[in-house]
Amino acid sequence: MNDAGADPAAPRKRSVMIAGHATSVSMEQAFWDLLATFAEARGVSLNTLVTEIDRTRTANLSSAIRVWVLRECARRAGLESDRAG
Repeated sequence: MNDAGADPAAPRKRSVMIAGHATSVSMEQAFWDLLATFAEARGVSLNTLVTEIDRTRTANLSSAIRVWVLRECARRAGLESDRAG
């Protein structure tokens, strides 16, 4: 997914569909790459995973996605804790 030589810290704006509505999300390429990897591992589309994240968010969408990706990385690494913070 990552463009060869692209800076993984550079923000990229993409359009996603949530409940049939297009919205723009700006995140660093590294987060887009991991989000796509996790969606594929779950057997769902990126839009479906973003919709799931959107349903439970309390912050702006890009922040909610970043936090979800970090928590999923921690879970996969066996580092998740019982703390919600």
